[in-house]
Amino acid sequence: MLGIQEVSDSLDPAYFRLVLGHYPSGVVAITGRNAEGAPVGMVATSFTSVSLDPPLVAFLPMRTSTTWAALRETGAFCVNVLPAEQEHISRQLAAKGGDKFGGIAWRTETTGSPVLAGAVAWVDCTVSAVHEAGDHFIVVGLVEDLAIGEPSSPLLSFQGGYGTVASPALAASGVPDLPEVVEHFRLVDELRPRMAQASRELGVEVVATALLEDEVVALATSGHPESGRLPTRVGQRMPYQPPLGAAFAAWSDPKRWVARLPNEQREHARALARRVRERGWSATLGESGNQDLERALYRLPIDAPSPEELDAVGQLLDPLSEAYEPHTFTTKERIPLRTVAVPVLGPVGTIRLVLTAYGLPPYSTYEDFVRYRDTLLDIAGTVQTLSA
Repeated sequence: MLGIQEVSDSLDPAYFRLVLGHYPSGVVAITGRNAEGAPVGMVATSFTSVSLDPPLVAFLPMRTSTTWAALRETGAFCVNVLPAEQEHISRQLAAKGGDKFGGIAWRTETTGSPVLAGAVAWVDCTVSAVHEAGDHFIVVGLVEDLAIGEPSSPLLSFQGGYGTVASPALAASGVPDLPEVVEHFRLVDELRPRMAQASRELGVEVVATALLEDEVVALATSGHPESGRLPTRVGQRMPYQPPLGAAFAAWSDPKRWVARLPNEQREHARALARRVRERGWSATLGESGNQDLERALYRLPIDAPSPEELDAVGQLLDPLSEAYEPHTFTTKERIPLRTVAVPVLGPVGTIRLVLTAYGLPPYSTYEDFVRYRDTLLDIAGTVQTLSA
């Protein structure tokens, strides 16, 4: 029987790297300062979380890395999760020599290490421990500060090349295991193949949401068929507050929906819900403020956002906005459609889920709108028939 060392010596390093390359990993930029205060950086695919209490993370630089030697001397580093569109930054930081930070925008936070502009997230650390591991070190960092950055799909390393997240259909996890939630997921299982097919045919993302207490939660998404477009986060939550959630209010008592509004705005919101109920679908138009709202929604934590975090999103909502539930747009040649949504109803007409076409092009024709609406209505009708 071969000993451990004998087995290790018999492995071809190139084949070892080839096999391990079949495990996809995120790409991060490890940044910091050298003894003179100049920025230094390297790329790692070995980043991982280690502990919650205390908050620890780790990455594995090669023993011969001069960047790690500089970071070790100053005792601090920042982990920058790179987005898919920053592949060029990954290549620039991975190169030997030259001005690695030339043309790269960055700022500093707690430790003074560079935080790269556009990072999906960043984790600022001080070095807690260093362990030897073959031809690498295991560097453990104590987290001093961290935050979510720009909403974007992360850059991945796979089989020696770059890639990004592209799942055909995703479903949320971590949602409370209540009877009504279990029923929602049963419906989601029925919906997902049809959602994926519709997404490919329409060229947009299809999202299934449910109303859980005072929040609208994304339970599943088809993903976006267009490369580089970030899909909705499964588990993403939105406050059930006008003008968001009009489709849910349309097929239920809107009293809870309008509860946070001043009295003079409640009738306007109820009119939105009635309009959706009468025509059987919901729609919103694009406007300049939507980007701020979408960023705020993206930053909400998946797991139980606090009332303060939900209130911060609520401050960005304008219940009187004309972008929500427009009366008509049949005469427009170019419609700045943002979403089209339809209800999935139960046998007695109660609303169970909402299907939304999202990630639409900047402008659509009326014929495009009809395709989005009718495709979603067809899916919803099929589920209702199966569930009756």
